[in-house]
Amino acid sequence: MVSERSLEVLRVIVQDYVASREPVGSKSIVERHSFGVSAATIRNDMALLEEEELIAAPHTSSGRVPTDKGYRLFVDQLADLRPLSGAQRHAIETFLGASVDLDDVLARTVRLLSQLTNHVALVQYPSLAKSRVRHIELVPLTTRRIMVVFISDSGRVEQNLIDSRADVDTEFLAELRTKLNAKLGGLGLADAAAALADFASQFSPERSALVTEITTSLLDQVAANRQEKLVMAGAANLVRTEEDFHGSIFPVLEAIEEQVTLLKLFSEVEVDRNGVAVSIGRENAEFGLGETSVLSSGYTSSGGTVARLGVLGPTRMDYSNNMAAVRAVARYLTRLLGED
Repeated sequence: MVSERSLEVLRVIVQDYVASREPVGSKSIVERHSFGVSAATIRNDMALLEEEELIAAPHTSSGRVPTDKGYRLFVDQLADLRPLSGAQRHAIETFLGASVDLDDVLARTVRLLSQLTNHVALVQYPSLAKSRVRHIELVPLTTRRIMVVFISDSGRVEQNLIDSRADVDTEFLAELRTKLNAKLGGLGLADAAAALADFASQFSPERSALVTEITTSLLDQVAANRQEKLVMAGAANLVRTEEDFHGSIFPVLEAIEEQVTLLKLFSEVEVDRNGVAVSIGRENAEFGLGETSVLSSGYTSSGGTVARLGVLGPTRMDYSNNMAAVRAVARYLTRLLGED
């Protein structure tokens, strides 16, 4: 049974090790923290923590470092989510508030989150498979070039250019746009794909070639929206923390390139009482990320679907600050996208 004082000793070991990357000894704990007991008493507490496999000696020195189990206990019971500073909150609102569309806001989100935490930042596009068609726009750019714009209720915008074999009749294009929106508006993506399959057959032969080109483009855009997708930023931060990994960091870099793996990891971790899901060290081993921790939270898009965003880095990370940053960005993203 670990005593309350031993838990406090674990807390300061985690905090001091995260701050210094140096093993923490009983003497430094007594010097830096007000426990009101001797170094010998602290050593006894550390011995209990070591028996519980919450800390370990990395080599023969007297210092100890947290284990994955120790980090887990710290996150579950001891982490204090410090609120973001006014400057940090203002940076989130200003930077994300300048976004022009969904793609831009998510690109800005990962850049901001990687800067706030100094780790790899990840954001999942809204659950596109559940999206519905909001609007189709056909824009004549030249006499033979058309921009096909597909907009989903999640806020995703896809654009394709078509070079027609014949001059474009703008009146027919307006008529076609009206018919497409009447046919597809509000449909789920699977139903929209089915509706497009024979759409061109209702037009005369001289019109069907252009209609087929446009519906083929829309089918490609629907397919793109049905794929789950992640945006990532800050991979260079892993290089800066290379000392926190045993051996090469290349296996970690290779693992984070696999979007399917990361999406599966996101889907399996459970959000805690703070609104953040934390997966630590060996809990990520099956994904090839056994030396990393992943922190994530959910955000809601304008279509009402929930997706994840988070950060990935070494197990030696500032959990309190990073959890607060992930939660704050997720909450702001929900407010921002909910305004659409």
